[in-house]
Amino acid sequence: MVDVFADRTLIQNNRDRDELDTEQQVVRKLRNKVLLLYFGSGSCPKCQCFSLLLKDFTTRLLDEYYVERAAQLALLYVSQDQTEEQERKFLKTMPWRWLTLPFTDSFKSELLSRYAITESPTVIVVRPDGEVITREGVAEITTRGVDCFTNWWRASDIIDRNFLLPEDFEPLTLKSLTHGIRKLKYKIEKRNEDEGDSDQE
Repeated sequence: MVDVFADRTLIQNNRDRDELDTEQQVVRKLRNKVLLLYFGSGSCPKCQCFSLLLKDFTTRLLDEYYVERAAQLALLYVSQDQTEEQERKFLKTMPWRWLTLPFTDSFKSELLSRYAITESPTVIVVRPDGEVITREGVAEITTRGVDCFTNWWRASDIIDRNFLLPEDFEPLTLKSLTHGIRKLKYKIEKRNEDEGDSDQE
């Protein structure tokens, strides 16, 4: 799938909307990852509801506040918005790790045809070699949440960053919302214990 986008410009959904316009930059973002192609629109009521789920889904898999390491996952928003202003307004509420194509890029139409998209929202889950893992991304994310990523990962045949074999793969360990607080508390308690031992000596 990297080859399909190697000569395209992708935009990082951060404050500066950084353009990834070299093959090296694009490859670095997409290589060896499960790719979600999200066909949607910020003005579509169904998309608005689903986007909240998708935002939480990608955040919990990619944000190191929730996981020990980010999942091998990338998301490309294929905008169906009527205006660039609509698109930007929508993306401002979505995670910065999302990628998108330039608003005027005709390649969006090619993707619509390639995957025979007839409704929004639609999420196509794709392996690095371009083979479709599932066209039912919306339904799977809605019903199973982050648990569905494990199945996609196994079906993708991508190489784990730690060079684990697919059968050795374990589901990502999610951190609780209080993980950081508990970690800080442990450090403080441990430091107090060490200081107490020093005083006794």
